[in-house]
Amino acid sequence: MDTPTRTPNTASSRLEIEPGYQSGFANEFATEALPGALPEGRNSPQRAAYGLYAEQLSGTAFTAPRGHNRRSWLYRIRPAAVHMPFTQLPSERLVANFAEVPPTPPNQLRWDALPMPAEPTDFIDGWVTMAGNGAAESMNGCAIHLYAANRSMQDRFFYTADGELLIVPQEGRLHIATEFGKLDVEPFEIAVIPRGVRFAVSLPDGAARGYICENFGALLRLPDLGPIGSNGLANPRDFLTPHAAYEDREGDFELVAKMNGNLWRADIGHSPLDVVAWHGNYAPYKYDLRRFNTIGSISFDHPDPSIFLVLQSQSDTPGVDSIDFVIFPPRWLAAEDTFRPPWFHRNVASEFMGLVHGVYDAKAEGFVPGGASLHNCMSGHGPDADTFEKASHSDTSTPKKVGDTMAFMFETRTLIKPTRFALETAQLQAHYYECWQGLTKHFNPEQR
Repeated sequence: MDTPTRTPNTASSRLEIEPGYQSGFANEFATEALPGALPEGRNSPQRAAYGLYAEQLSGTAFTAPRGHNRRSWLYRIRPAAVHMPFTQLPSERLVANFAEVPPTPPNQLRWDALPMPAEPTDFIDGWVTMAGNGAAESMNGCAIHLYAANRSMQDRFFYTADGELLIVPQEGRLHIATEFGKLDVEPFEIAVIPRGVRFAVSLPDGAARGYICENFGALLRLPDLGPIGSNGLANPRDFLTPHAAYEDREGDFELVAKMNGNLWRADIGHSPLDVVAWHGNYAPYKYDLRRFNTIGSISFDHPDPSIFLVLQSQSDTPGVDSIDFVIFPPRWLAAEDTFRPPWFHRNVASEFMGLVHGVYDAKAEGFVPGGASLHNCMSGHGPDADTFEKASHSDTSTPKKVGDTMAFMFETRTLIKPTRFALETAQLQAHYYECWQGLTKHFNPEQR
């Protein structure tokens, strides 16, 4: 189905739960496309209904604590093992081991948006790795990719063994057909495809562009709310997981796998999206960023960006995440006698930012939709000179709405290392540093 275009949140807007989805984050879902396809009271009956095969897909160790254990049982026409051997595909633009990239400069970096490809390019062929850390083989860290595509995947299917995919569309809708059902995702929404889940992407608008964070580590989860209380930020019921929908197609198909940053292909004589029923809590989902309940100051000072946290991948250090997915949506600024844009700062974490729509309130110029910036550990950054001057002299006695925008950040606890492509591409803005050069000296020891 085509997802209707929606407007950003307003006080009067109401977004209904879409048909075709189940509501909730990491719920124990149960869904069947044919009546009785799910076995009752067991997972692996001697003979499954309709002649289906039972297959478990595990996203965590079998012995993980119950509250963290993620797995699903799939009832499918053929097991996932049925395909021909894999052979390697060229994949020079992908990186999964960030010990092998060039030295990381301490400079602030910013890129223009990727151009749409000139040749027919599908969602998978349109990936390029911009930055990341850790390594897929050690299941630690992440890879940050951009994608630009102008052709739907045709009889071609994909999965990655390296990590779960957090997909942030910037231009063009994505129709993602997965083993678990179908996701329709548009700009202002995100999709998460778990490690190992097979899928195909078609482009209802003919072309698409966006961002991907491939999480090598612990599965993304909702953050605890602490003093915020029991409600706010991203609410669990707004996450949508598809109902079962299957393809029973035979023919000449291609299955592409990503393992340790390399692409592999195998011939497969049927569609692997042949799951007739499934139950469990390891499944694809989507979320509308316009439903995020933004929290902010109603007295003074600009709060830390952690109040904008949507999803996190926790590390083995309490309070320090491997990945934070943070958004900066439309919101009201009400703090009085306060510099309202983000303050100048240096951070122990590293920040990769993207812009889905509009203008980011800390950068008046140069940060464009589809573009990106990277401010690594302890690299100083903050508002540009024009933004600083306007915010320093604005009237803070009345609230102001930051509207018509959607920016986001992938933040990590370790250095985000740009790839050779990112450091050499024509999209790299060589003069980004100039946006701070207009910050002049205001110091006057005679005047407070």
